Amino acid sequence: MTADRPDHQRDQRTGQLYAGPRPVRTREDPSPLDRLTAGEVARTLAAKAFEIARDRLSTLGQRLGQGKPRRRQPPPSAAPPPTPYKQPRRPRRRGLPSFTLPSFTLPRISLPKIRASKPSAPRSGGSQPPQPPSPPAGRPGRTPQPPRKAGGGWMKRLVQWGLVAAIWCGIGLGAVLAWFALDLPDISKVAQFERRASITVLAADGSEFARFGDLHGTTLSVKDLPPHLVDAVLAIEDRRFYSHFGIDPLGLARAVYVNWRSGRAVQGGSTITQQLAKNLFLTPEKSLKRKIQEAMLALWLESRFTKDQILTAYLNRVYLGAGTFGVDAAARTYFGKPATEVDIRESAVLAGLLKAPSRYAPSSNPDESAERARVVMAAMLDAGYLTQAQYDAARTAKPSPRRRPGGDGRYFADWVTDLVPGFAGPDHGDVIVRTTLDLRMQRAAEQRMEALLAGPGAAANVRQGALVAMSPDGAVRALVGGRDYDSSEFNRATQALRQPGSAFKPFVYLAALETGWTPDSLIDDAPVQLGNWSPGNYDGKYRGSITLASALAHSSNTATARLIDRVGTDRVRRIASDLGIASPLTRDLSLALGTSEVTPLELVRAYAGIANRGVPVWAYAITEIKSRDGTVLYRRQGGGGAPVVDPAHAVQLARMMSGVLDYGTGRSARLNRPAAAKSGTTQDYHDAWFVGFTADLVAGVWLGNDNNDAMKKVTGGTLPAKLWREFMLDAHAGKPARPLPGLDGAPAWTPPPGSAMPNGVPMASADAPPGGAIGSLIEKIAGSSGAAPKVQHDYSNSGVR
Repeated sequence: MTADRPDHQRDQRTGQLYAGPRPVRTREDPSPLDRLTAGEVARTLAAKAFEIARDRLSTLGQRLGQGKPRRRQPPPSAAPPPTPYKQPRRPRRRGLPSFTLPSFTLPRISLPKIRASKPSAPRSGGSQPPQPPSPPAGRPGRTPQPPRKAGGGWMKRLVQWGLVAAIWCGIGLGAVLAWFALDLPDISKVAQFERRASITVLAADGSEFARFGDLHGTTLSVKDLPPHLVDAVLAIEDRRFYSHFGIDPLGLARAVYVNWRSGRAVQGGSTITQQLAKNLFLTPEKSLKRKIQEAMLALWLESRFTKDQILTAYLNRVYLGAGTFGVDAAARTYFGKPATEVDIRESAVLAGLLKAPSRYAPSSNPDESAERARVVMAAMLDAGYLTQAQYDAARTAKPSPRRRPGGDGRYFADWVTDLVPGFAGPDHGDVIVRTTLDLRMQRAAEQRMEALLAGPGAAANVRQGALVAMSPDGAVRALVGGRDYDSSEFNRATQALRQPGSAFKPFVYLAALETGWTPDSLIDDAPVQLGNWSPGNYDGKYRGSITLASALAHSSNTATARLIDRVGTDRVRRIASDLGIASPLTRDLSLALGTSEVTPLELVRAYAGIANRGVPVWAYAITEIKSRDGTVLYRRQGGGGAPVVDPAHAVQLARMMSGVLDYGTGRSARLNRPAAAKSGTTQDYHDAWFVGFTADLVAGVWLGNDNNDAMKKVTGGTLPAKLWREFMLDAHAGKPARPLPGLDGAPAWTPPPGSAMPNGVPMASADAPPGGAIGSLIEKIAGSSGAAPKVQHDYSNSGVR
């Protein structure tokens, strides 16, 4: 006994054993345990466990493997001579390293004593059975155990092994739970809820038509909500919420049985507490590990919070579709009212969203939402939350008016959302953005686009289209980026780079005007060879010597190629870039025929610069950005820029482009008011364009296919011109006709009588084609005589190009 040793004296002050002064250990003198790594500890414990298990099995095998059965001892007549006690020698084991584990004490386990059957009495009176001999004095060893008696040994060993197995199972279960708990999130950061800032998009008239990001309503407790809303959630999600401990074994068993009977996942066994744990801490991953972590966190939530607190957090944090989180935000989005005012039917709709928010959203799937609401109301009736009369009244009530969370102009709204951080900063929070969108024009553009693609466009293998409309100052009024936003979010109006074809030619003619050419200057429309390039006209016809105005109206490729060869590609590139073409432009002569790719938005913007008398415009969609509390974060300030070309030249070009509608390739798009435009078609009918403007609006249309499939002989003067005309008529409905800018009075440019043109550019004859305003003006100034031969024009062919 340690108490008998002189160096183990009791401390009289504390009544504990005194073991001398305790050594002081510092960080520089770590203990052996400090030096152990996690891997070494694991290997050591595993080796020790293996050694103990092997000893147990070896001992059990020796006991079970004895060859001879135990004989019944005859009644002794005399005490046998004592035999000296020998401590059994443990066999030496090899292969395992020796080590010393830190000492620890296992709890003492008291086992019930198992009584064995009493031995039969001896036949004749004799002395008592001899006692087992005691070990020799002073020799260490265990006290010899009495021989085991038959009958109770097996049960005792079974209990012992059962306890050992239970201990190891407990250790294993703890290790498994510890492993699952290793990567659990930091529970202290529950309140730091990460969400996307919401962007509410308003049209020019202030009406909301789109919203992005996450929307949260007012935080409401369970006591603040209508009882039927809470009852609807409990009836369909977790009827035993107020009685279970975070995990519902009965509900889990029922879900397993139902899913097994149906052969697929029909019901879920997660409680509201488990769903909250998943929403707060975990990812949507579906795995066994996540389910175990979900159960562990649910038990923690139940131990820390009350049932009402858990239900309140769940109802205010759960996602309910359309970017809404919580029942209040969902009620305001779908029904236009707070959650405190919803009726029984609306409560059933909200509760039905918990299973599949997108599938059962009343804004996108009203029929499925109504059917799901009926299932919820039936569950409320079955749970006793509704009477039969209340159920019948709610079931037959008229559905709440549908309120779309999105609306028209989804491509436009996407574009605006991408622009907001540039004006309000990347960490702008919840904002309200007022835009330039005209909802009436936007709906007209979408409807006309769909009607054309579904009708004549389908027959001509046209599957996509884009339309951009803006005022001459650059304010975007309508934008269609494709046929169906749900099928493809790619915005063809702002992102698709396509060859403009002949729609690029106005910049070539503007460069010619800048170098001294006039609308009535003559140029040859005949076969041409420029190096290795020999372009031809679309219709295969050549008109001889024609004016620049006629060449542009009829979209002559040969005349335009000669013209860019005279004025130079650098001048054309500069003018196009200054007016708004931001995409890179090639330097070869094919640039004149629109071989460099542009987006519909930048091409319409460049045309707006022409309509704006040579002053480039910036295509803009945002006029004001405010925070939720009304603070103005950005407001557009009006201001004009300087012209990049002579305004007189821009006006002359606009007049030349009006000939496209009067007698050129765009006659099918002629309006009931003055307008100017240009058609465009690329080789093999991959792209077809029509872009033009009036005094009030600039608009452009592109038709084609995303995979660059060829259309069936679709040119700019056919389907695009038709769509452009229909949209422009809708957009100008109720507006008075106005002349084009610069053409409402005296001509923008008047050459002095009898003067020679610079650079030796010839003047057109007085017999210019009828219908051209420039030709009539020159005729009045210069008279009817001229040396140039008469030019014959072929008006029988539309010459669509």
